[in-house]
Amino acid sequence: MIEVQGQWGPEAEPLIAAFADNFSRFAEEGAAVAVVRDNQVLVSAWAGTRDKARKHPWREDTCVNIFSAGKPLAAALVMTLVARGEIALDKPVSCYWPEFTGKGKEAITVRHVLAHRSGMSAFHPKLKDPVIFDAASVKSLLEYDEPWWTPGSAQGYSPFLYGWILAELVQQVTGSSFSELFQRYWAEPLALDAYFGVPEPRQETLADVGPLKKPLGDAGSASPGANSAALGQLMKADPRGVVNRAFTNPMTLMNSTNTPAWRSACIPAANCHASAVALARFYGVLAAGGERSGIEATTLAEFTQARHAEPDKVLGVPLRFALGFMGSQSAGDCLFGSAQGFGHPGAGGSVGFADPKSGLGFAYITARLGQSLLIDARAQRLIAELAPL
Repeated sequence: MIEVQGQWGPEAEPLIAAFADNFSRFAEEGAAVAVVRDNQVLVSAWAGTRDKARKHPWREDTCVNIFSAGKPLAAALVMTLVARGEIALDKPVSCYWPEFTGKGKEAITVRHVLAHRSGMSAFHPKLKDPVIFDAASVKSLLEYDEPWWTPGSAQGYSPFLYGWILAELVQQVTGSSFSELFQRYWAEPLALDAYFGVPEPRQETLADVGPLKKPLGDAGSASPGANSAALGQLMKADPRGVVNRAFTNPMTLMNSTNTPAWRSACIPAANCHASAVALARFYGVLAAGGERSGIEATTLAEFTQARHAEPDKVLGVPLRFALGFMGSQSAGDCLFGSAQGFGHPGAGGSVGFADPKSGLGFAYITARLGQSLLIDARAQRLIAELAPL
């Protein structure tokens, strides 16, 4: 029986029991769960180990790569600059970044990028592996490449380019790096243990990610095809198409996540490293209306109120997107607490969300990566036990 450590009240016992059961049922090896309301940590629980050798215990401040669950944190920095009047959502990106034009890119607005409607879902040219760690090369590629469809005409998830475009936009507007400004405006004021580019001394304490050894199944899927196997079929069907390119161009995007190069880089769409408490605290602020972040209610609503579900040209399932945030749907693998909830899952299983109805910010992070496309069974079982809190 796994020993769960942390702090929680008696009303959270069913949640903790479900968390502990994940270790025996699904071969979880290291994970954490946290729940925050009104800046109060209601639950902070963790168990297992953080390294592949299973020698170092998970701790409350253990950070792990949360993959796309970090996309909303990236959007939050842009939200701050919008609130400060430094960026306008409906202006073309090229107004701030003059070289980001040509081949149809001049029509791409900041809103298009945040809403996954830019058409910039993947690079067209086949890339060599080291290029993603060279910011100048990535910038040049973005300036050279073109949208896969007319910007604004369709929704198509952008697994990686989303973050690189936002990072360069922030750099162009402010003259400061994305990582630096995230720390200044979000991490430091709210005491978030979260990074886009982890400082070298901190890297020794990160959790190593690796594959989960037991299948999770597809219960509660948003549609019959909402799993990674179906996504793999889409990739194989068109080896040079947008779906394949989005996830495998270059392969470094899939196989370098424990390396110092990956952990040090700023890849805002995919390499945020955060603790469970940090992710839950972030969403707790948003669930409470965003006041502690300095974001007005109207700006917060514009970023977090999602559109109606629309078929996604990359993920192959209907999804609701706001600006950097995914909106709840009725199926369990895309239900962020209540119908009013918003958040984002990450590849492998980590997920965070805000539920304005309950006022909760929730986070589950894991080092053992499952194959579900959206919220996997481990997290769904935890979310189902939030009602008493």
